[in-house]
Amino acid sequence: MQDITSKELELISDALTVEGLICKKARAYSKTLTDVSLSECMSKIADEHEQRYTALLNLIGG
Repeated sequence: MQDITSKELELISDALTVEGLICKKARAYSKTLTDVSLSECMSKIADEHEQRYTALLNLIGG
């Protein structure tokens, strides 16, 4: 595997921050929405962003 440059590490770090924030917000919305279909949609969105977060974390060996 090729070494990650400092610029790439910075970009991955920024992406981790964004993905984590979106995941947390979507989870919170899924728990507060009263419409079941919207709640399920937010839960699915949270799951997708959590998967991206995990994939990015794996890139840097976390």
